[in-house]
Formats: sequence, C-alpha cells, structure tokens
Amino acid sequence: MISSLYTVEALQHAIAVNPQQWRPLVLTNGCFDLLHAGHVRYLQAAKLLGRSLVIGLNSDASVRGIKPQPAGSPPRPIVPELQRAEVLAALKPVDGVVIFSEPTATQLIEALKPDIYVKGGDYHIATLPEASAVQAYGGLIQLVQIEVPSSTSAIIRQILTAGT
Repeated sequence: MISSLYTVEALQHAIAVNPQQWRPLVLTNGCFDLLHAGHVRYLQAAKLLGRSLVIGLNSDASVRGIKPQPAGSPPRPIVPELQRAEVLAALKPVDGVVIFSEPTATQLIEALKPDIYVKGGDYHIATLPEASAVQAYGGLIQLVQIEVPSSTSAIIRQILTAGT
C-alpha cells in the first residue's frame, strides 16, 4: 500500500477538505521510468515553489503510447507503474502521486487546478500541450532548469551499448 498514491477523486477531496495542507499546490508530470539524479533535483526544485508537490505519473499504457521503442531496445516502461509510483512517493519532496492514462496531463490539470504547473527547462511554454489548460484558470507555469542532463532513454542506450 502506497499511502500517498491517490486517485484523482481522492486527491480532489483531500485538497477540498484541507486546502491549507495542499495550497499552493505544485503539479508536475512524467514517466519517471528509471529514476536518476536529474529527476531528484528537478523534484526538489519543484517542491520549493509551493506547499505540496503532486506528481502526475504516466500509466504503463500512456508511456507505451508516447515513448518510441527503437529496434533492439526493451519496451517502455521498464518499471511498472505501481513500482514507479512507490519509488516517487518515497521521495522527500513528494506529497502525492496520481497515475493518469491520457497522453498529456491536461485532464489532470483541469481536475486539480494546481497553483503552479512545473516542467523541465527543456520544454517551452509555447509548445507545452498543457499550457492552455493552466492558463485557462489563471495558474502559473514554471520551467525548472535541468541541473543534471540525463534521461531514461539515454541510460537505456548506454546499457544496450555496453552490452555489445
């Protein structure tokens, strides 16, 4: 049992019952397949922007839909969604995790209305699919600079290259 794993409805209820515990609410989202130092520093920086940090975690089906599978590489995600959720929930800056199945976090944003929506500095607001949903209710979008340039895809490539 993961105590800080929520359904959207349960998290909406928790926020409504105790907004002072949650607001300002910071939301970020992603696959978080193989957790690395870049993820940890990113989440630490995101947490500093508000009182609580919630992660929208792409479901296994969602990851398969958005992550290409190059020839010879294992199918993504490598780590199943409940295990990814458990690891994220155990991190000090994380107050909640919600698994979502859509290709973008737009529906999650519309449901939770975070005060601040955070993505990595490798994104641009103009091309961020969730930007209009955040802007529609007056939320803020914050791009956090990437301190450790790493990615799960790069780690997988490195592992596959080392094996040849």
